[in-house]
Amino acid sequence: MKENLCPIAANRSVPGELSRRDFLGQAMAAGAGLLAATGFAHALAGEKQAPGAKMRFGLTSYEWGRDWDLPTMIANCQKAGAFGVELRTSLKYAHGVELEISAQRRSEVRKQFADSPVRLVGIACSERFDSPNPQEVEAAIEKSKGYLKLSRDVGATGVRVFPNDFHKDVPRERTIAQIAKALNVVGGFAAECGQQVRLEAHGSAGDLPTLRAIMDQVTQRSVRLKLNSDKRDAKGQGFEHNLNLVKDFMGDTLHAHDFRAADFPNQLQIDLLVKMGWSGWVLLEASEEVPNRVQAMKEQRELWEKMVASSLRRLAR
Repeated sequence: MKENLCPIAANRSVPGELSRRDFLGQAMAAGAGLLAATGFAHALAGEKQAPGAKMRFGLTSYEWGRDWDLPTMIANCQKAGAFGVELRTSLKYAHGVELEISAQRRSEVRKQFADSPVRLVGIACSERFDSPNPQEVEAAIEKSKGYLKLSRDVGATGVRVFPNDFHKDVPRERTIAQIAKALNVVGGFAAECGQQVRLEAHGSAGDLPTLRAIMDQVTQRSVRLKLNSDKRDAKGQGFEHNLNLVKDFMGDTLHAHDFRAADFPNQLQIDLLVKMGWSGWVLLEASEEVPNRVQAMKEQRELWEKMVASSLRRLAR
């Protein structure tokens, strides 16, 4: 596995610390105006010092943003009060932010977000490190490095990757060790880029107990976990137990789905995140066909705000 260094980033702080400072700094720069725009400032009146108030709501452009170019993406997110975006790549989305774009285009993308109230939070690629074929794993590592450079160039702070699956006739322990080894290589590169590797809870090797086993072998602080708000997270000894297994490894983003759904403990997850003072981005990943995606985003954001406000009130008692 190659470990070539990333070209020097503009800010080469420790990735875990960088993501927090960068998040807080840019969120504060956005100011109370953004909170007022979402209506959340009023919901949190008198509770602004609570740790959970630092969470933010955004969108991952998986389905609802698939056919929006960047100006449309930024405008629609602003209308919906979703002030962070993670751009899904590899499937030729309308936003066009892919590995192949030029240095000039990367600078243009960075400027488009910098000139708007919407922050580009990250890049969501689909690279994975589970294949029994060593050449495929090496290819995934090298491509992940390319996405990390892309993320840095366009002004984002991290890249989503997958674990992903266990395979027949391959011991689970071997797959876990292989994934961790690959993440250490990619994580070292990410640190040089001032980026975060966000390992999403995805695939049969992506349940929370397995992710804990992977992270126990990861030595790079730039590698963090990304929750996927999956109903299987509540299996076994329950959601709180499973979240406690991985909470110390969590990064600054997670994926949420339908806040109306009864098959996932949305309120409990928010309660626990508020209690632990998590200050990241809750990125809506929605695929339901709706008449008006902007309005649907707004409705989901309002549901999330109510849940967070409820958690903050209970915490303040």
